[in-house]
Amino acid sequence: MIIRNADIYSADFQFHRGCVRSRGGRIISVSREDIKPEPGEEVIDAEGKDLIPGMTDEHFHGCMSYDLCDASQGAIRAMAKWEHSQGVTQICPATMTLSEKKVHAIVKTACDYAGSQTARDEARLVGVHMEGPFISPDRVGAQNPEFVHLPDADFLEKLEDETQNFVRIVTIAPEMEGAIDCIRKLSGRIRFSVGHTMTDYDTARKAFDAGAGNLTHLYNAMPGIHHRKPGPIAAGWEHGDVFAEIISDGVHIHPAAIRTAFRLFGAEHMILISDSTRAAGMDDGQYELGGQPIFKHDGAAYLSDGTLAGSTTSLWECCRNAIRFGIPKEDAIRAATYNPAKSVGILNEYGTIEAGKCANMVLSKKDGTIVRVFSGQETEQF
Repeated sequence: MIIRNADIYSADFQFHRGCVRSRGGRIISVSREDIKPEPGEEVIDAEGKDLIPGMTDEHFHGCMSYDLCDASQGAIRAMAKWEHSQGVTQICPATMTLSEKKVHAIVKTACDYAGSQTARDEARLVGVHMEGPFISPDRVGAQNPEFVHLPDADFLEKLEDETQNFVRIVTIAPEMEGAIDCIRKLSGRIRFSVGHTMTDYDTARKAFDAGAGNLTHLYNAMPGIHHRKPGPIAAGWEHGDVFAEIISDGVHIHPAAIRTAFRLFGAEHMILISDSTRAAGMDDGQYELGGQPIFKHDGAAYLSDGTLAGSTTSLWECCRNAIRFGIPKEDAIRAATYNPAKSVGILNEYGTIEAGKCANMVLSKKDGTIVRVFSGQETEQF
């Protein structure tokens, strides 16, 4: 297949007019010159359209009435299909704060599904983000405080051994007893993310020095920056090599705070996430998250007491929102493609449009409307 005349979001994080050839699910070449088709080769004229890498959502819980915590291959399949239709071609869904036994079952189910996943109209399941149970009981947010647990390195190590390192990210509160030692011991196998925390600046610095590399949904469920108590946000920025997740659904974070985060951390360290719940893609009403009832209304999901409980939108829409809020288009796309692929550890296969990588790409109109989602040589057309 050849895609001609596209404005390609290239590996230099800029758009360039050019052509892409793919074969057998791989990108064969990317050229700014026209490519002569071979007999029988499909040619797509993308004049006036953007071609970007398929997005990676490293932090969401569910959609279309399903959740990763259902521990069901059918649920994962439905989620993967909807995410693919939204331009998200790689997913790393998140667990909730549950018992270790339940978390084990969820991760094992996901690992088994990924091992047999072949459908071209599904986002590729590349791992799991454990958002709990190793969090602060004082910053649970929409998590269930009943299952908050001290960091358990032995449990994580055993889980990784049994699932071929399928846990890609673990959210952790560094002030919890044993957290720093856990990060230090396993940071070579797992990417730890500081979140759902009451940590001070000094403890957060220790976590990043020990190997933690992310901040879970920046601003939410963590202390803000205070001039005498700078907290984890300042610690992450000063460390210089920390990715900051951010939810740009237009509800969780004020647009000015999103612009501030991009200027503070730089486009190279920002990751857009949806943090979507099973209410995403569904009508307003009552749903469930981590064993607790949630209610979708006014563009988000809430607990009965009004606490925000995840978003109800897709990563594609979060990226469009970020652009609408004033983030340069190239920076927003980087934060939804390259950066999360690097964070999750899949940049060798995904995240850029380059020869040799998987041909997971999205063709869209200039107004952000998706035209096609490519997964290898097969496409899903809208």
